[in-house]
Amino acid sequence: MRTAVAIVGGGPSGLLLSQLLHRAGIGSVVLERRSRDYVLGRIRAGVLEDGTQALLRRAGVGERMDREGLVHDGFSLAHGGGTHRIDLAALTGRSVMVYGQTEVTKDLYAARDAMGGTVLHGVEDVALHDLTGDAPSVTFRHEGADRRLACDFVAGCDGFHGPTRQSIPAPERREFERVYPFGWLGILSETAPVDHELIYATHGDGFALCSMRNPRLSRYYIQCRADENPDDWPDARFWDALRARLPAALAEALETGPSIEKSVAPLRSYVCETMRHGRLFLAGDAAHIVPPTGAKGLNLAAADIHYLSEALIAWYGTGDAAPLDGYAARALRRIWKTERFSWWMTSILHDFPDRSPFERRMQRAELDYLTQSSAAMTALAENYVGLPY
Repeated sequence: MRTAVAIVGGGPSGLLLSQLLHRAGIGSVVLERRSRDYVLGRIRAGVLEDGTQALLRRAGVGERMDREGLVHDGFSLAHGGGTHRIDLAALTGRSVMVYGQTEVTKDLYAARDAMGGTVLHGVEDVALHDLTGDAPSVTFRHEGADRRLACDFVAGCDGFHGPTRQSIPAPERREFERVYPFGWLGILSETAPVDHELIYATHGDGFALCSMRNPRLSRYYIQCRADENPDDWPDARFWDALRARLPAALAEALETGPSIEKSVAPLRSYVCETMRHGRLFLAGDAAHIVPPTGAKGLNLAAADIHYLSEALIAWYGTGDAAPLDGYAARALRRIWKTERFSWWMTSILHDFPDRSPFERRMQRAELDYLTQSSAAMTALAENYVGLPY
C-alpha cells in the first residue's frame, strides 16, 4: 500500500486531518487499533471553541453541529454558597457550543465514508520505519495479515498511549508532566440539566461540574480520589455528594435518575515538546494532555490539526517546507498557553489535600477577585472561548 500521509489513530484528530487533506486533494490512510463501535462508544467532553466550530465547517462536517449543537453565551462559577455568571458573549463577542465529541466523531466518519476515505480498524502491531529518511513507512497487522504502508509523512494522532510518540528516541523527547492528586468521577444520566449553561462549583468537599449533552441528557462530575472505584459509588451516593457541593437553590432543582455510564478520569498536565521527528508529526493527545477543567482537550487537538493540515497542504501545493519546519513551534506557543489556562482553572476550583491554610485563603481570594473584576473575567472568557489560531 502507498499513500501521501499515513495517519495513526482514528479518533477525531486523525479523522479530521484525513478529511481536510482529502478536500485538498491529498491522500491518506487512517490506522485505528480499536473498532469503530469502540471509538464511537467513548464518552468525552463536548464544549467546542468557536475556532473548532469554524474548522469543522471548513472540513465540511458542521451541518449537524450547527443544527443540533447548543450555543452557550456564558457559564457560571458557584462558590461561597452563590453563583456568578461569566458572560462570554458580552466579554468577548464570542460563544462556545455544546456538541459531544462522540457526535463530532460520527460526523467525521460519515464524511470519510461519503468521500471513500480509507480507515482501517482493528490494526495491531503498528511500527514506524525510516522516519528520518525520504521514504518512511508503517508496518502493521490487519485482518490476520502483515501489511506495509509506504508514505511521505506520518501523523501521530494515536493518543497518549499510542506507538507514534514512542517511536521518537527517548533521549530526543522533551517531556513535561504534572499529575494531580485527584480524579473526576463522572456520570451520564437521562435527566434534564440543572441549568441551561455549565456550572463549575468549588466546595470544601471538592470540585463539581454540571454539564449536558442535550436537553434530556446530563453529564455531572465530582472530584474524587485518583484511585476511586466507580463501583463504590451507587447512584444515590453520587447524587448526595453532588447536591452537597452545589448552592442550595441548584441542589433543590437537581433532577436525579439512574446513571447510564459511570467512570473515573485521572487528571494530568503533559507536554511533549518534540512534536516532530523527521517525517513524523505528533498532534493531539499524542503530544499533550490537559486536565478537563477548562474543556480544552478536543479543542487543543483541533488547533494542532489546523496547523498541521495547513503545513501539509502548503508542502503538496507549492513545495514550501517552511510551514512543516515551523509546525511544532507554532503549535507549542498555543499549547503552552492552553496548558496554563487548564492548570489555572484546575488550581482555583479543586481542593488540593496538601494545601496549607494560607494557600486555601489565597484560593478563596483568587475566586473573589475573579468574580469582582471585569478585567479578570475578560481574561477568563477569552481563554474559555478559545485563543486565536
